[in-house]
Amino acid sequence: MFGREIWLLIVALLMLATGARAEMLVAARTIRAQALIGPADLARAEGTMPEAFADPAVVLGQEARVAIYAGRPILAGDIGPPALVERNQTVTLVYRRGALTILAEGRALGRGGAGDSLRAMNIASRTTITGRVAADGTVHVGS
Repeated sequence: MFGREIWLLIVALLMLATGARAEMLVAARTIRAQALIGPADLARAEGTMPEAFADPAVVLGQEARVAIYAGRPILAGDIGPPALVERNQTVTLVYRRGALTILAEGRALGRGGAGDSLRAMNIASRTTITGRVAADGTVHVGS
């Protein structure tokens, strides 16, 4: 966090020196990790910062991956799609190769949203695998 504060200070000083002005989104209040971001959570501030969002449409409905404190820019790494799978939830593991499809029951070892990489344990074999969460909450393993 200390490095981020120094970066904000450097960017602010450079903007004052060059006279450049732009808007970015900041947290209007502290947003807890795993909370969905709504309109009341966002405010605009003058400034630029790499990876900071400027368009509220991109941020609304996303889930905070970390706590975002009031007045801080909302960065790309701080948010993501809402979680579809919770830790310890029973999930369907799907393996597809050509015409072959294998389904198995698994237990999620973490939480994740659509497109996230997720570790899960095959309940029958107790083998730990890594797969991608699909939009329907299944976990696709293999290629």
